[in-house]
Amino acid sequence: MSDTGKPIASSGPHVSLARTRPPDRGPLRIGLVQERWHPDAGEHEAALADGIRRAAEQGAELVCLQELTLSRYFAVDPGGPEAAGAEPEPLPGGPTYRFAAKLAAETGAHIHASLYERAEEGYDDGLGFNTAIIVAPDGELVARTRKLHIPVTAGYHEDRYFRPGPSEGNPYPVVELADAGLGLPTCWDQWFPEVARAYSLGGADVLIYPTAIGSEPEHPDFDTQPLWEQVMIGNAIANGVFIVAVNRIGEEPPLRFYGSSFICDPYGRKLVQAPRDEPAVLVADLDLDQRRDWLELFPFLDTRRPDTYSRLAEQPAAGARRSPGDS
Repeated sequence: MSDTGKPIASSGPHVSLARTRPPDRGPLRIGLVQERWHPDAGEHEAALADGIRRAAEQGAELVCLQELTLSRYFAVDPGGPEAAGAEPEPLPGGPTYRFAAKLAAETGAHIHASLYERAEEGYDDGLGFNTAIIVAPDGELVARTRKLHIPVTAGYHEDRYFRPGPSEGNPYPVVELADAGLGLPTCWDQWFPEVARAYSLGGADVLIYPTAIGSEPEHPDFDTQPLWEQVMIGNAIANGVFIVAVNRIGEEPPLRFYGSSFICDPYGRKLVQAPRDEPAVLVADLDLDQRRDWLELFPFLDTRRPDTYSRLAEQPAAGARRSPGDS
């Protein structure tokens, strides 16, 4: 039996405060499913499927799912894939792709999901990729983006499992869905302003962050949820993008995930938000030309000074990084 709960739907987009002319594009209705991990694989897939169906019934054209959609968050184990029993998947053709394709075909919605992707031949370090995908109703894999920034901290030992997404080519691809440009970063990428800026410069209207974040094992009294939320809302404002943040909930020792999934607009207004500890389905209409309106009023992209930014691309020498308290 699913415990996803009833959809929490917005009443439609908020008024675009900087609008001076009618929009050129219609709204995009987008949904997300917030869930815990169920040890029984069938039960877990049923819970996610129920949420996807609920969002599609509300008219969602795209439904977004949490990081490592079908699995537990195995990176709590510092021992690596063999110790954690984590098996990377081929793409396309693996279980996450098959699940997304099945639900996309059934509902007619595009499905966004996340998986532990097996690396191609030629990589000999035993690491895979943390990969976000979108699958169309006809089964086409329309987007695949590999997580660029890999956390290395207690409870989140992702460097033992994932190699960073490649820097060659275009690390920030924008995929078109209807009239919207979508960017697919993942979780830890949320904390890096360069990511949101790069996607915005590439024409993204919406950034989707599948996420697995919660408690800090070495700092049990430090609740990072407000900071997690604020940094993404700041990225939305500074870059004129919508943010879709899909977190998981529940206990996966030593972590307790804090949910709070949300969708916000380029003005930084939360359109919908899920609770910290309950399954939920969120659905919101995105007025895509709010990006145009806001960036015409506050033209952040046009008034940049790239000629002064060269140090941002430099890697500090060992020992050169200074903490705020250093003298």
